Amino acid sequence: MPWLEPVTLYGTHARLEPLSQDHCDGLTEAVKDGELWKLWYTSVPTAEGMLREIDRRLGLQAAGSMLPWTVFDAGGGIAGMTTYMNVDTTNRRVEIGSTWYAKRVQRSGVNTQCKLLLLTHAFEYLDCIAVEFRSHFFNHQSRRGIERLGAKQDGILRSHSIAPNGTLRDTVVYSIIASEWPTVKAHLNYQLNEKAR
Repeated sequence: MPWLEPVTLYGTHARLEPLSQDHCDGLTEAVKDGELWKLWYTSVPTAEGMLREIDRRLGLQAAGSMLPWTVFDAGGGIAGMTTYMNVDTTNRRVEIGSTWYAKRVQRSGVNTQCKLLLLTHAFEYLDCIAVEFRSHFFNHQSRRGIERLGAKQDGILRSHSIAPNGTLRDTVVYSIIASEWPTVKAHLNYQLNEKAR
């Protein structure tokens, strides 16, 4: 039995459904909202490259190294993508990453809800010992979002990879460990309750 299996995760502000090629049109429209692929420090698919990106993620899922989801907002519209990636089954670790959201849901409860769903599944169902997050050093919005979750910075991998534009990426690594999960969970639930007011 594989450790990671596709599952739908439900919340008040968002729903995560296993990624499917059937979601291509909705994801293509979502990624056009904000033209997110133009941010030089991120790796967001273009509208034209969406089917290729879905196939790539599903291929990594078949290889056992990724579990990808399509993000739906509270109204049922497709709002983005997220994954468990860099899966380490032996050590029960995953990274939450390769996430992007349409501009219309940024700064809403969608990201907080998605992270709560993914972290709850990781710690309470998969029995993870740690969940990791990574961000480009210059992606300050992403880094602030990760820190607001309650993740702690582990360090910076300098010149970690070469970006498509040829620049070197410094990768900031964060994590939440199992012993921190109850406090982080309480914090995320509090944030969602505040957004609902």
